[in-house]
Amino acid sequence: MDVLYPRCSGLDVHKRFVVACVSSVQTNGQRHKEVRQFSTMTNEIVAMKEWLRASGCSHVAMESTGVYWKPIFHVLEGDFEIVLANAQHMKAVPGRKVRREVA
Repeated sequence: MDVLYPRCSGLDVHKRFVVACVSSVQTNGQRHKEVRQFSTMTNEIVAMKEWLRASGCSHVAMESTGVYWKPIFHVLEGDFEIVLANAQHMKAVPGRKVRREVA
């Protein structure tokens, strides 16, 4: 599989928090992932935006379930290429949802 975006992020948006994963391809070809959790308060969303920018992300993907994605979209929209995905469609794609433990 070809790498389209060497540094990108995926957001799992919930009512009270957002889990952000930054995926990057290292010079040796290995993939590196870093996961952080942020609250949905405006100052935390801005902190997430700064972290994504500092990580060198150009593209952000997030699910569009409910209305919880809207404030995050509005804070990020000027700085990143944003892809909204329907959660029901993503469930049908094998291997896309990975179970993870968040502290």
